Amino acid sequence: MNGEATPERTILRIFGADRRDFLQGLVTNDLRQIDRGLVYAALLSAQGKYLADFFLVPAPEAILVDVQTTLAAGLLRRLGLYRLRADVTLGETDLAVRRGLGVAPEGAFADPRHPALGWRAYGPDAGGAPTIDWGALRVAHIIPESGIELIPDETYILEAGFERLNGVDFRKGCYVGQEVTARMKHKTDLRKGLTRVRVTGPAMSGTPILADGKEAGTLFTRAGDLALAHLRFDRAGGPMTAGGAQVTWPA
Repeated sequence: MNGEATPERTILRIFGADRRDFLQGLVTNDLRQIDRGLVYAALLSAQGKYLADFFLVPAPEAILVDVQTTLAAGLLRRLGLYRLRADVTLGETDLAVRRGLGVAPEGAFADPRHPALGWRAYGPDAGGAPTIDWGALRVAHIIPESGIELIPDETYILEAGFERLNGVDFRKGCYVGQEVTARMKHKTDLRKGLTRVRVTGPAMSGTPILADGKEAGTLFTRAGDLALAHLRFDRAGGPMTAGGAQVTWPA
């Protein structure tokens, strides 16, 4: 199986002797894992808020960065600002991403977020037309998507489930936004977060969820009568609505 095309992804390439140390001091995950396959990680603001998420891909004498196209230019620009005197060269490639389920082709990598997401492969072959309902898979396993559930300068990665998705390492040392993320991990119980809800009736992504007239969250990706939602857990214990739909949690 050659896999399906994965549109709206851009592949960056990072060259240079300092590429691992450079990224290790910036991203949420431990670059030492890259010798075993893909590393899922994010770049945060100094205030600990999500800016971009991506896969770091091992490549000969380089590291590739698989990122949503709408985030690519901003990520490349920000990485350039952090480069300073590091021996690092940054640029875009014309590589494509394929993904699929089942037996992975030679050279492909397992998606590190969840086994249900199959594999990803990188090269000139863009793959065939999509036939798998990836949105339904994401809803089933509570996996956020760049630009939908993951919102730049707004999302906190622990509320989006990054620990469960193998996207953050709490032992690697410092990175941008690490202090806020560690404090959320060790000093507070999460009062908000991404979860799966049941929806009965019409409601579109982005619709506010209300409980007793107060905003309790936001509805996002929907698959049938299930959907991803960012909820305030202290307000989600009773009946909720989203537009004309009834919302139930837990699903």
